[in-house]
Amino acid sequence: MPGTILAVAEVVDGTLTKLSTEVATLARELAEAAGGSALGLVVDAAPDAAAAALSSYLPRVVAVADPSLAGAVSAPAVAAHVGAMLGEGVTHVILSATTDGRDVAGALIGSAGLGMLANADAATWTGDGPVVRSSVLGGKAIVDSALTGASGLVTLRPGAVTAVEATAPGVVERRDPVAPAVAPAAVVDRVEEAGAQVSLEDARVVVVGGRGVNGPDGFGLVDELAGLLGGVTGATRASVDAGWIPYARQIGQTGRIVKPALYLGLGVSGAMQHRVGMQASESIVAVNRDPDAPIAEIADLFVVGDLFEIGPALAAEIRSRRTG
Repeated sequence: MPGTILAVAEVVDGTLTKLSTEVATLARELAEAAGGSALGLVVDAAPDAAAAALSSYLPRVVAVADPSLAGAVSAPAVAAHVGAMLGEGVTHVILSATTDGRDVAGALIGSAGLGMLANADAATWTGDGPVVRSSVLGGKAIVDSALTGASGLVTLRPGAVTAVEATAPGVVERRDPVAPAVAPAAVVDRVEEAGAQVSLEDARVVVVGGRGVNGPDGFGLVDELAGLLGGVTGATRASVDAGWIPYARQIGQTGRIVKPALYLGLGVSGAMQHRVGMQASESIVAVNRDPDAPIAEIADLFVVGDLFEIGPALAAEIRSRRTG
């Protein structure tokens, strides 16, 4: 029987991330199934707003205000607090499958010797611990995995869990910072990507350009349609590797995981590496000249044709409906 299942939250510009609400929901559900308790952790330079938001999902939240994190990488400090909580009855830790979440997990594996179940698409409590379902081998196989010990880590992929608030808000407990074993690295520069006000993970509409857009100029059409549909531009690995668009836009096994209401792919072949990152979308529409493109297998609507003819026609139709 577990002690406490800890949900580690992430904060961006003072705001709790969407994935953190999913992490919190999973921690609460696992704790309820196991007969244990759930707890949340927010470590940030200004954690109050995020901690208050997290308390809508968990009965208890620990908020740590650490001003030094305003200009530093947070993972060492977060790992230090999680490590302290392991001595207070925490047995399992749920983290986001993000760069920061993996950094924290790596630190805990090294310092506490914990095992990890990575990139969970689903998780249930069975017997003495969580059983995680995840895709492997580029999405070609689905496996169920369990921890061999009585404690461990789970990293959760975006969209794997539907965030649901608790029936009653929890309480927020404030704590002082704990010094990490390793000094945090300083952030010397930040680069904000244009047009990324809404993240790929949070977008309800994602318009994706693949190899078929034929170059960076082709993403002008992708951006146009994303703007008309109130969505966000995404890309395949081939487009990113070609240097047509930044890596931050990449969707797939080595990029972002998205679950929008509408996925519109232009010139996307649908290689397995990409499908892993978008196949959970509610509606999938794809345009490709190749009638045998793999994405046709999962598309709700597959249009065989030239994206440079169909795309502008679609944009014109959207505009006419807005003005009509």
